[in-house]
Amino acid sequence: MSHAVRIWSILSPVCIVAGALILIALERWRPYSPRQRFLRPGLLDDLLGYALIQSYLLGLVIARITGWLDSATGLGRLHLVSGWPVALQLAFFIVTHDLYIYLFHRLQHRSPFLWRIHEAHHATRDVDWLSGARSHAIEILINQTIEFAPIVLLGAAPELAIIKLTIDSLWGMYIHSNLDVHSGRLQKVINGPEMHRWHHALEIVDGVNFATKFAFWDWLFKTAHHPPGGKPAGYGIAEPFPSGYFAQQLHAFLPRPTAPQAVATPLPDGGVGGE
Repeated sequence: MSHAVRIWSILSPVCIVAGALILIALERWRPYSPRQRFLRPGLLDDLLGYALIQSYLLGLVIARITGWLDSATGLGRLHLVSGWPVALQLAFFIVTHDLYIYLFHRLQHRSPFLWRIHEAHHATRDVDWLSGARSHAIEILINQTIEFAPIVLLGAAPELAIIKLTIDSLWGMYIHSNLDVHSGRLQKVINGPEMHRWHHALEIVDGVNFATKFAFWDWLFKTAHHPPGGKPAGYGIAEPFPSGYFAQQLHAFLPRPTAPQAVATPLPDGGVGGE
């Protein structure tokens, strides 16, 4: 294990826990929705089931899949990006994966099949610092394998995966936080809670604001929705959704007659719709 990996193995959980505590405090100090409770329904499921247990177990599975791919292809031995500065490697993998996430996320709102594994993420009635952790295991398996396998297969620095995981965790908590943020023109470039909360809005039945880190994908592809005033009427989905981690995982496979959330309808005034 390299020195950088050892440092980041310690620094990463410290940064994530510190970031969570800071956002929790900021949510109490300057909340976007003052009536939203900290001890909300589903908090323990999201924290224990999704953020801790699922993340740990899927991390082991994804590591095994990535190791198998590397052994089968031998691509990692080519060190295709090893000569790049670590900062450039990080920027490359952040931008390319963020574009993939935008495109796949948008497809999830259009495809009835993919919506099934994305529905759990939208079912929460309270959008806060922990809401981003709630994603179906299959969705995480797909997205994080596509995210971390190229880091190994292209021969990136050993610590890069830990650095990117740390950034992902902090950014996911931030964009879902119940925080009254106004970033002005920066919201044209960098994604934040002021746009992402509209992605979770109950009244938006045709998905908008699919970007994770870079808001410019939504502006570029005309899926941005950033009204100058007003607040979402609520969050979640119209259909009933079970509580409990295992019930939510199973729900994706149960027969249902309903269509996905991705039904094309006009957006509220002030936004730009999808296709």
